[in-house]
Amino acid sequence: MVGHNQVQSLPVLAEHIPLEALDIQHNLLTRLPDTLFSKALNLRYLNASANSLESLPSAGAGEESLSALQLLYLTNNLLTDQCVPVLVGHPHLRILHLANNQLQTFPASKLNKLEQLEELNLSGNKLKTIPTTIANCKRLHTLVAHSNNISIFPEILQLPQIQFVDLSCNDLTEILIPEALPATLQDLDLTGNTNLVLEHKTLDTFSHITTLKIDQKPLPTTDATLTSTFWSHGLAEMAGQRNKLCVSALAVDNFAEGVGAVYGMFDGDRNEELPRLLQCTMADVLLEEVQQSTNDTVFMANTFLVSHRKLGMAGQKLGSSALLCYIRPDTADPTSSFSLTVANVGTCQAVLCRSGKPVPLSKVFSLEQDPEEAQRVKDQKAIITEDNKVNGVTCCTRMLGCTYLYPWILPKPHISATPLTIQDELLILGNKALWEHLSYTEAVNAVRHVQDPLAAAKKLCTLAQSYGCQDNVGAMVVYLNIGEEGCTCEMNGLTLPGPVGFASTTVLKDPPKPTTPSSSSGIASEFGSEMSTSEVSSEVGSTASDEHNTVGLDAGLLPRPERRCSLHPTPTSALFQRQPSCATFSSNQSDNGLDSDDDQPVEGVITNGSKVEVEVDIHCCRGRDLENSPTLRENSPTPCPEEHARGSFFGIRRQNSVNSGILLPGSKDRMELQKSPSTSCLYGKKLSNGSIVPLEDSLNLIEVATEAPKKKTGYFAAPTQLEPEDQFVVPRDLEEEVKEQMKQHQESRPEPEPHEEDRTELPEEFDTAL
Repeated sequence: MVGHNQVQSLPVLAEHIPLEALDIQHNLLTRLPDTLFSKALNLRYLNASANSLESLPSAGAGEESLSALQLLYLTNNLLTDQCVPVLVGHPHLRILHLANNQLQTFPASKLNKLEQLEELNLSGNKLKTIPTTIANCKRLHTLVAHSNNISIFPEILQLPQIQFVDLSCNDLTEILIPEALPATLQDLDLTGNTNLVLEHKTLDTFSHITTLKIDQKPLPTTDATLTSTFWSHGLAEMAGQRNKLCVSALAVDNFAEGVGAVYGMFDGDRNEELPRLLQCTMADVLLEEVQQSTNDTVFMANTFLVSHRKLGMAGQKLGSSALLCYIRPDTADPTSSFSLTVANVGTCQAVLCRSGKPVPLSKVFSLEQDPEEAQRVKDQKAIITEDNKVNGVTCCTRMLGCTYLYPWILPKPHISATPLTIQDELLILGNKALWEHLSYTEAVNAVRHVQDPLAAAKKLCTLAQSYGCQDNVGAMVVYLNIGEEGCTCEMNGLTLPGPVGFASTTVLKDPPKPTTPSSSSGIASEFGSEMSTSEVSSEVGSTASDEHNTVGLDAGLLPRPERRCSLHPTPTSALFQRQPSCATFSSNQSDNGLDSDDDQPVEGVITNGSKVEVEVDIHCCRGRDLENSPTLRENSPTPCPEEHARGSFFGIRRQNSVNSGILLPGSKDRMELQKSPSTSCLYGKKLSNGSIVPLEDSLNLIEVATEAPKKKTGYFAAPTQLEPEDQFVVPRDLEEEVKEQMKQHQESRPEPEPHEEDRTELPEEFDTAL
């Protein structure tokens, strides 16, 4: 093991040596000894990646080779096509990595002789085709050939043991598939082939594959203005030698109506359940917390605490590392356009490339790398085993989940905020396995000049595997393009706002420290209450829709002007799209609890798939600066009290999210607003949680109001209907007597003169009942 040194040459072997494994990666080697393979006949493992090799020594002097080499890693060198004939001298090769070299062709006759191959990695070269003789590699189960110029789909779907195929970032246009696919095929990655068009028949053929990755074509109705030009991302996840992937990622380029972005990485180590739950829920929790506070320390800490609680029973014995990066317009620093807030627990890390240099943004919470955390755990009398793990479970001291190890393991994150500048080139997110095999500088240099972020993320994972990683590895690369040249305000006839424009934004004032998470997430009102198993499990399954363009609220209820670019957002760029005097609420189910097949809309109720929005007039939440707004004057005829007109702002719940539909004020007038007649029926309402289900376009959860049963709670009340026990039943023999008595009673009562506005016509049913 002589890797990661400054070795420039190896000595010539004069006699046979019993060497079985040789690791010489990350050195300065330009060639290997000519007698390496002829003298080291027991050599089975050779890793010479990350050197400057231009050629390989011959496997033997004679035609018959005695080489026992099985694992050969030559990634990230300067090898050309001339090295391929030498590989034939190793007939026992099972794993061959030639990624990131200068190969242009792979001779078919040479590949035909490598019949023992099980894993072949040719990514990052200049190959145009994969030889058809690959069909002779009957034992091949993994083929990785991304980031090439391959235009013809290789004949690999006839291999009996093929499991994983990665042909992303190539020039494929069509796929020729056999009548029956191998039953072993589990993962097929075709992303990054811009000219590839798959027919419905082909997609049906691939329907049994566990993971099929293809590019999603943009819908014609997609708003082009929401596509951010300031950042783009690429994601790569590889299971390695394990049979399951315990790493999940979160990527939302258009967060909060396109004025921000959210990226996350979650690593469950040995469990895949918690990373998937965090992937589904954490963006929605962040959106809710951002609406409650503009202090990055407050909303990030609350996001982690709320997500920790929402794991429910699944998070009692299982844990996960979590990394969350939030890009938003920077209102605090007029010299910066955007601010990057990073929070993490566990071992996932984020690195910013600024002027070509890595800038670490996160902190590793482990017993080995954090002496302060190790001392804290020791002071709290935790058991640290010989393998340096807390109670023999995990080396992390802060995670989401693992509640049975409290207070040794905490969910409190490390939080950092960085203003983004024009010198910031890219952001790299990775799990523990990635950073164990790549340094910050090496990762930044490897992807700085790669044009496609997807190819960059793939390259990082491939390098980690070639450098010895056998575990789950995940990498996300976010390219940043923060600069004035990307502004589109002037193109739309809008003036560029100066620093005063940012400073004039009305924001909510928050306490300096995060005392408790917002009650909208259920912490303040439900943490002390007892919950049944079904309630806890429902919280574990609570998640929101995949649509992340719900508006955020950092200012008051202002009229929505023309949209500006994300570089120069106006104070009202993330506000309501509806009339400013209406607040929009959403719920997972209707208050009457009934499903409906009716397609007739109800007045004031908007249904959209599994989301239900109800418009409610709020006349007490106008800002002090909005009293003279003509739109508000038309929609709010009732004057607002002065104490309610100052600084009362409301957040919008994330659609289809947990406890959605709760209206919460964002100022100190919370108790006064709670007593307001217009909010008394909405404030503090607790709704049931949904489960993880896909959105259905044809699902309607509102019954037509005229046919709904009697219901006193909810956002609207159905017309009152007579109950059977309330009807006045008179026997036939007493009908005449009762009518006479009622007539006399009516005549004896003096009829008051009604006010003009109270005059109404009684329905015919009333006379009939009498």
